[in-house]
Amino acid sequence: MARRLMKARSAKAGLPPGALVYVGDPRLQNTRITVLDYDESRSTKREVGAVSECIEFKDSATVSWIDVDEIGEPGLVASFGRLFGFHPLMQEDILNTDQRAKVEDHGDHLYLVLRMLEWPDGRDSMEAEQLSLVIGRHYVISFQERAGDFFDPLRNRIRDAVGRVRRLGPDFLAYSIIDLVIDHYFLVLEKLGTRIEGIEDTVLTRPGRETLGEIHRLKRDLLFMRKAIWPVKETITSLRHYDSPLIARGTQPFLRDLQDHIEQVIEGVDAYHALLSDTLSVYLSTQSNRTNAIMKVLAVFSAVFMPLTFITGIFGMNFENMPALQWEWGFLATLATMLCLGALMAFFFVRKRWL
Repeated sequence: MARRLMKARSAKAGLPPGALVYVGDPRLQNTRITVLDYDESRSTKREVGAVSECIEFKDSATVSWIDVDEIGEPGLVASFGRLFGFHPLMQEDILNTDQRAKVEDHGDHLYLVLRMLEWPDGRDSMEAEQLSLVIGRHYVISFQERAGDFFDPLRNRIRDAVGRVRRLGPDFLAYSIIDLVIDHYFLVLEKLGTRIEGIEDTVLTRPGRETLGEIHRLKRDLLFMRKAIWPVKETITSLRHYDSPLIARGTQPFLRDLQDHIEQVIEGVDAYHALLSDTLSVYLSTQSNRTNAIMKVLAVFSAVFMPLTFITGIFGMNFENMPALQWEWGFLATLATMLCLGALMAFFFVRKRWL
């Protein structure tokens, strides 16, 4: 099934701005809220049963990562909005899971949207999911469309106090999350590149009917990926240039590194898009050459048999007084003439290298 480039918004048609309606793929709505709370000396992880239990992490002295899975329930986002003071339009964007990557400054918190891309082993296509991040003074809240993610390496680093994450604030935690998202862009791009190089070899050796369909599927995947990652570049640029106390000066070099990485991904996508376009041109040229070769052979055979058909047509007319019609050797002479004429024309075509 082809991946939709845009999600249906019919449920929101005619509603006022700020109306909380989930726009996205159907989910089980089995919401889970997990809190990873840490400082330089300790870290704790627990699952909370209600949004109200998160109030203690809003202004705590530690750093809290509040991870929310399965956001298909509008009431859940509304509860977070009341508790943390989210703008109604921001709550609407969290539930509208077809957002373009962006960052917004709401004073005491930043709102950031990204697209997570993943290509699980054994699957024929990538999976996409919107990730909404809210960065506060002491917390980061991540809203995900579905359960399960690829952030376990970061959770393990926090648990084991590996790297800088335990010593720095929520801005560095947000950077670490974004860094993992961009790292998976590279992984998805590598798998796309492998398939593109494979289809390129197929086009040059044994193109078939299914080759054109595979080329179009890969072009659609590249278009989908480009649509997801292109706005990330300007999002990170905006994040770097925000004069916000929520982004420490020491985090700026890491954000510059993110910008370099996303530019590499974009360049890779553009390069593979150009390669796939060239592959499509080669495929069409190959098919055209094959068709021309077939038509050439058919034209040569038609040219050889055309005078023979003319001769048989003459002798097939219903006249009684026709020369050589009553001759004993008439049939054999006509047949020999036809064979010689055909052989002579075939020799001429071969001599001219038309056959």
